Amino acid sequence: MRIVAVIGRFLVATIVTAQTPVPQHTVTPEEYERWKKDLSNWGRWGKDDQTGTLNLITPAKRKQAAALVKEGVSVSMAGDLDTEKAVDNPNPFELKMLGIGMDEIAVNYHGIAHTHLDSLAHINDNGVFFNGYKPDAATVMKQGHAKNSIHNLKNGIFTRGILIDIPRLKGVPYLEPGTPIYVEDLEAWEKRAGVRVGAGDALFVRTGVWARRKALGPWLRGRADGGRDAGLDPSVIPWLRKRDIAVLGSDHPQYVAPAALRGAVHDFALLYLGVHLFDNCDLEALADSAAARKRWEFLFTAAPLAIRGGTGSPINPIATF
Repeated sequence: MRIVAVIGRFLVATIVTAQTPVPQHTVTPEEYERWKKDLSNWGRWGKDDQTGTLNLITPAKRKQAAALVKEGVSVSMAGDLDTEKAVDNPNPFELKMLGIGMDEIAVNYHGIAHTHLDSLAHINDNGVFFNGYKPDAATVMKQGHAKNSIHNLKNGIFTRGILIDIPRLKGVPYLEPGTPIYVEDLEAWEKRAGVRVGAGDALFVRTGVWARRKALGPWLRGRADGGRDAGLDPSVIPWLRKRDIAVLGSDHPQYVAPAALRGAVHDFALLYLGVHLFDNCDLEALADSAAARKRWEFLFTAAPLAIRGGTGSPINPIATF
């Protein structure tokens, strides 16, 4: 009887294992192209919409977010202005003192070095931006963007923020370059942290870029040939659409995919989902603060510069517990 029981258990285990779906991570260029139609938010809030998923931050959502403040402790998610040229900072901030009480700053902020917010006028496909906006290039070069610019966010962002800390999930100080983050990683963190990403949330995903840079120095990242990043795998895109996040941020742009889909999550989020992106956030202090409190949700606030026609803005995002 014991032999029969053992065999029975083996057969049950075999059947259960056979029925367990294997996660699908490979995204073909053809599938990515289909998603541009099947997952698109174009027209969802009207043909003239310029703010995309920020429409999901309703008054009720803001009230929910305000109620998350229990201690009144705020933590910046911005890196200090980096004025040193390096392999990962080809365009450092320029600080010029004009007098003992006056200065001038200048920066080319897009890229992988400086904390900034991308507007929906940042990424295009053959000249077409979110919601079908197709500007005249010559006019843009003279006047900036007539639609989708960062000026639409002049009133700021005020919503529930969630931090997903993948290095902490995996028990490491930082992810190694090239490490992909899959849906099962995100959901494993949700289960561990007791949170669930939902509509109108500001989602931040820590990979540990700045912890690794501090320990080992700068390295080639981003879209450049040979650049290596950890980050969201392209297979996560349908999950982001399903969860209806309002904004997405990380400690670098999402360039983890192989060359054929390099920047897939970054570009798809802006262009087809209408999700504004917070790039190059320094999430180290936030991760420590959240871990100390065992609280991974917080009030999130950010106020970009009111630049008419702008493709984004340097930014200082704030988490408040």
